[in-house]
Amino acid sequence: MKLSTKARHAITAMMDLALNDNLRPVTLAEISQCQGISLSYLEQLFAKLRKSGLVVGVRGPGGGYKLSRSPNEITVAQIITSIDEFQPRRMQEPSAEHSLEKKYVTQVLWDQLSDKIYGFLNGITLQEFANRPDQSEAGGDLDQGDSEHVYSDRSAA
Repeated sequence: MKLSTKARHAITAMMDLALNDNLRPVTLAEISQCQGISLSYLEQLFAKLRKSGLVVGVRGPGGGYKLSRSPNEITVAQIITSIDEFQPRRMQEPSAEHSLEKKYVTQVLWDQLSDKIYGFLNGITLQEFANRPDQSEAGGDLDQGDSEHVYSDRSAA
C-alpha cells in the first residue's frame, strides 16, 4: 500500500508538531523550511487537519500550530482520513441470485483488507513515531528536508 503524497506530507508535518509538543507552537513557515514542503500546500493540509480537530491554531506573536491532543492520542489513521477524507465503502448485501457473484466476493475481500490496514494504522500514534530511535538521529523515513526537527531556538528561525 502506498500513501498519497498529501497523507505523507500531513504525517510528516504532524510529526514536527509531535516532536515539538512541549515547546511553543510551530509555524507553517518553520515546517515548510524544515521539511521542504511548500507553504501554500501546508496551508491547505492544515485547513483539513484543523477542520478534523487534530490541530489548533494559536494567534499572535509566538503563534503557530499545536496538536489538539497529546501525541499518544492521535493516530496515523486519523491523519490519513482527515487529509484523504477516506471513508470505507461497504457494498450492499447481494440479492439471492447474485450471492456468489465474483465481484461481491472480491469486494468482501477488499473490505476486510481495508479494515485490517485501517486497524493497523489506527494502532500507531504520533508518540510512537516520535519515540523511534531514528527520529532523534537523522529524522527517519519521514524526513523530507533537514535532519533537524526540533526547533530549540525559534527566534533564529
